[in-house]
Amino acid sequence: MYILKCADGSYYTGSTNNLELRLMQHQAGEGANYTAKRLPVELIYFEECSRVDAAFYREKQVQSWTRKKKEALINDMPEELKKLAECLNETHYKNYKKI
Repeated sequence: MYILKCADGSYYTGSTNNLELRLMQHQAGEGANYTAKRLPVELIYFEECSRVDAAFYREKQVQSWTRKKKEALINDMPEELKKLAECLNETHYKNYKKI
């Protein structure tokens, strides 16, 4: 699983079994429509997974995260990552007040 930073500052999350090749494909405009329109791209984070399905699952998980949460992962800030993962909705049990 990897994260690229695009020329416009946005992030692209993907997975591959050959990171070097995939990065070359992205740089050549062949990787994905999203990155092809935002070249050049820079590899800013990657994780190795033991199985293809695990990498795909992780890719989908990280894709759904907010920008701040992705940045906490990229910057190796586990406490911030944990904090950003907490539910802050009004209905969350931490916000529940007994009457």
